[in-house]
Amino acid sequence: MKRIAILLSLLSILISCSKGNEVCIYGGTSASVTAAYSAARMGSRVTLICPDVTIGGMTTGGLGQTDIGNKQAVIGLAREFYRKLGRHYGKLEQWLFEPHVAEEILMEYLDHPRIKVMQGWYLESVEKKGSRIVSISCTDRAGKSVTVRADQFIDATYEGDLMAMAGVSYTVGREDARVYGESWNGYHMLEGHQFPDGIDPYVVPGDPQSGLLWGISDAEPREEGMGDRLVQAYNYRICLTDDPDNLIPIEKPDNYDPLRYELLVRVFEADPNPKLNQYFIWSRMPGRKTDINNRGPFSTDMIGMNHRYPEADWEERDSILRAHKDYTLGLLYFYQTDPRVPAVLQEEIRRWGLPKDEYVRTGHWTHQLYIRESRRMIGAYVATQADCEGRAEIPDGIGYAAYGMDSHNCQRIVIEKDGKRMVKNEGNVEKGVGMPYPISYRSLTPKREECENLLVPVCLSASHIAYGSIRMEPVFLCMGQSAGLAASFAGKGPVQDVDATRIQAVYAHDPCLDGREPDTLIDEDSPLIEGREGWTRVKGKGAYGKTYLLFDGNPSDNRLVYRIPDQLDGLYGIYAFQQKDGCAETLFRIDIGDNTNSVVFNRKDLLVEGQTKGEWVPLGEYRLSKGVGGTIRLSSGEPGVHADGILFVKR
Repeated sequence: MKRIAILLSLLSILISCSKGNEVCIYGGTSASVTAAYSAARMGSRVTLICPDVTIGGMTTGGLGQTDIGNKQAVIGLAREFYRKLGRHYGKLEQWLFEPHVAEEILMEYLDHPRIKVMQGWYLESVEKKGSRIVSISCTDRAGKSVTVRADQFIDATYEGDLMAMAGVSYTVGREDARVYGESWNGYHMLEGHQFPDGIDPYVVPGDPQSGLLWGISDAEPREEGMGDRLVQAYNYRICLTDDPDNLIPIEKPDNYDPLRYELLVRVFEADPNPKLNQYFIWSRMPGRKTDINNRGPFSTDMIGMNHRYPEADWEERDSILRAHKDYTLGLLYFYQTDPRVPAVLQEEIRRWGLPKDEYVRTGHWTHQLYIRESRRMIGAYVATQADCEGRAEIPDGIGYAAYGMDSHNCQRIVIEKDGKRMVKNEGNVEKGVGMPYPISYRSLTPKREECENLLVPVCLSASHIAYGSIRMEPVFLCMGQSAGLAASFAGKGPVQDVDATRIQAVYAHDPCLDGREPDTLIDEDSPLIEGREGWTRVKGKGAYGKTYLLFDGNPSDNRLVYRIPDQLDGLYGIYAFQQKDGCAETLFRIDIGDNTNSVVFNRKDLLVEGQTKGEWVPLGEYRLSKGVGGTIRLSSGEPGVHADGILFVKR
């Protein structure tokens, strides 16, 4: 019988292959990888056209400090990707990582017989018949051309080039706040990443006739919430190392000009106690490496120098990329060599250089500029601030976002305050969203009359401020998976006709597309938790989800019990979510059948890394039998016991 089942399974796969449609994906982001893998696993034949030297976008381009928002939001192949990183680094999940490790894992997904990868090809034209794309034509740097025909197309670029060339509606910049009734869209001058008052903007201080310093726009201040076509700043997420055996010194870049950093000098002069983390987000990665991001008034963001990028041709984009590279390497060189840099900063940054074992194809400098925002589709449904704040009904959710509404500065201008002219940054917004919220399938689909065989998982349909929450790499990994599934489900028909419940069912029953049993989670709302008397529900960023349970009473009065689901059958790893704060020790007593096991968790041993305050703590591996179940009890000899998620992972 087992052999017959295997033969039937193989026959099912062959039938699926023979009936699979053709899917063409254009783009090299992380979403392109999960889209290709998902479509192929569903039986489609996939051609992935990547214009980039390296596949993976920012996930392989230096963004190792993952913007999580809330771990509960990360599902499907996105979750599996961070689990694979965890296996590499010896944990359940890993959210901090080296670029080359991420690339190796993503490339494994593309090693599939139904996926053909074409790198180094740039979109040249799109052929349409009515509202359907028939084919796309691409060229390489040598001038060769290729045409690819398919039933379904996916634009997985950061720029939305295929979407735009296919005649799909889109926007660039910031909508006026009144367009969608939002409070955080449009022009805003807030305190985040801002100059202190009094920084003079002129080449000769106090003399407007001398001209503005480099990087300052002559634009006038505007009314709060007004819309424009300005794009939030781009930067390079910088991977450096302080390992002397792996370090290449930073040299003076092409077109180095110390005058570009004159504003920074004026900030130094106004800062009596400079610290590195006031000028950079200098995050340590495994392997003695970094993910360095923008922080403060003048940092790695090249503010105002990217507004033409979204709709520029490849030649102009290359020029913008070179300018950002020169600026960023110049900034590091300036810190290391200019005598006006405070000694405490200069001595620290002199310790760092480019890593020999990263970006070996691109001179040890990342291939990917952080395109935080480019074109945004105006599709069948536009996600707005209401979605982010949980005020919209989204029945067709095909993934979640959870990061705050985040916009980097868009411009650097001169304002007048208390009779003095001074420089200020404009455009930064950082507002929380609370619980993870669903992203509508309709945000991935164009309007039917514009194109019926295109999906857009990256430049998806969202307002500027909503996109600022959605635009995180874990979300793009998930949106790529949803787009790949939808492209396969659509067959040769319109993507607008795909029933989102089919995608939802995959995430519920086969999230990794390999037949493995999904994880079982018991969170604090579960009916499987008993004895809650005396426990308080607490909101906090350290929780898995929005809240956790806290017991601050007499330890002998604690009766909390997690009941292990009795349908679980096989070998499982059991994990408890714990955070930095709480009692020093927690005892977990695990009773399964006649067997009892006790695990002592010592909070001082908890290593919490990245943008999270909690980690999954292993409680061991256990053999569970269907119909038997069991219990997990938490106790401590002191108040402050935390109870949060308990996770069962099938081995």
